[in-house]
Amino acid sequence: MRGDRVIRSLNSLGAASSSRVLNLCAIALAQAGDENHKNNPLFESRALNSAIVLKHRLRANETDLFSADRAVATKIIIPFQKTDLKLGGQSFFVEQRGFEEILRQVGNYKDNGTFDHDRSVLIMLDRIPSLDPFMLREQLRSNGVEPDASYFAISPADQQRIHAYAVREMKRLTTMAQGAGNGVHADSTSKMVSALLSNDVNEKLEPLRLTLGMQQGDFNEGVFSWRGFIYYKWTLDEFWPELVQTLREIRAVRPSGHASGEQKMFFADSKQTVIRNAKLAADEVVRILKIYDAAYNGLIDEQKPKLFRDFLLEAPMFFLSIGDRLGAMQHVTSFWKYRFPKGARHTIGPEELTMMFQDFLSSFGNPDETSAQLVRAA
Repeated sequence: MRGDRVIRSLNSLGAASSSRVLNLCAIALAQAGDENHKNNPLFESRALNSAIVLKHRLRANETDLFSADRAVATKIIIPFQKTDLKLGGQSFFVEQRGFEEILRQVGNYKDNGTFDHDRSVLIMLDRIPSLDPFMLREQLRSNGVEPDASYFAISPADQQRIHAYAVREMKRLTTMAQGAGNGVHADSTSKMVSALLSNDVNEKLEPLRLTLGMQQGDFNEGVFSWRGFIYYKWTLDEFWPELVQTLREIRAVRPSGHASGEQKMFFADSKQTVIRNAKLAADEVVRILKIYDAAYNGLIDEQKPKLFRDFLLEAPMFFLSIGDRLGAMQHVTSFWKYRFPKGARHTIGPEELTMMFQDFLSSFGNPDETSAQLVRAA
């Protein structure tokens, strides 16, 4: 393990997940008195359950830590002091060389069962492209791991950013739930949206529960799904202009220096494949979101709460598909912006461009198989 000072900048994350950070340290502090959190931890190791997990873009001096080439890894940071992140911490990567030995040292395990559980969970997190709370929950649940709900809250920063979008999404529904003749105020919708985006399902959402005719347990599950679709719709809306610009720049990029004929053919083919797979991934996300829109419109326009209720209870199965596609597209865009900052010249040698395109292709899985699956799904 190595000393790591990067957690200084994570001090303001709050007790929640974002698309690239899972701040277990803040969650542990916020939930210290909660018995459900204590009895249903994500990790068996106390040290690991107070760590900071993040998707980390590997630097040149870090790639040798792995036996296989990769551009992004899952980094685990163990703070020296949970209540003062400025003191720094120790870090390691999932699946780096010597990973299991490091994990045993960090976790201080007394039996193989708890070690195997934590190792499996870390590998699950490593194999998803994003740590957004909805994809994270479904990845864990589909593998039989169901920790406390506090691990799957939307971060306060994202709640603020998504709020205005969610108000527009919810306005028609709050009008219907409270009665069209009651003159629903913007403040009423705003409060209901705040309740919907928070991790607590409270009395502010009671009109919606009654409208949908759901028991409290099913409503709690349905609200999580609902929150997820609003989150993903907002994410796609925010992210789309960056994706379009990135794909334009990928199409136009040319390597500097001499490139062999074989490299030139690879660049031409790779550009087409990356652009095609990004479009197919986007089309699949839009297709799934349209299923949500149809169910939601059925609730509002046709007064069919059962249709929307049934959809919400089945909806989490879509989150892995949406999260995987969005994660792949966001990886391409964020890496491109990192390599070519705004205003900088697009200067890159043929070897580096080859590695970049190989990484982009792998982020979508097998290009041909991915394309075929998405076409079949559509």
